[in-house]
Amino acid sequence: MSLRLVNRDYAASGGGLVSDTGEEALLDEVLFRLTVRRGSFPFLPELGSRMYLLRREKSSARTDLACQYAAEALSGISGLAVTGATVGWREDDLTAEISLLWQGEKLTVTAQVEE
Repeated sequence: MSLRLVNRDYAASGGGLVSDTGEEALLDEVLFRLTVRRGSFPFLPELGSRMYLLRREKSSARTDLACQYAAEALSGISGLAVTGATVGWREDDLTAEISLLWQGEKLTVTAQVEE
């Protein structure tokens, strides 16, 4: 179980926080790990991803690097595999759509790539 995140903040309902379970909790954890800058937590230096580096790369290299960075960031989640990535611009923002395989189910998460 995890607390639901909406626009990088905890979701509230009826005076309390909303929690997720199962697939929703997994996707929340995946999105958190992909959007947090790797090394930004001093006591957890391996937490997060290097997705922010995609902006510096040539467009031809971004897809392979997105797969690599996602796999690195998500390696601590057992039973989860990165199967692909698509990187592109959406409304002036660079986004990475990461394809995953979890318990035989195909999942997709889209993360905004920050500077």
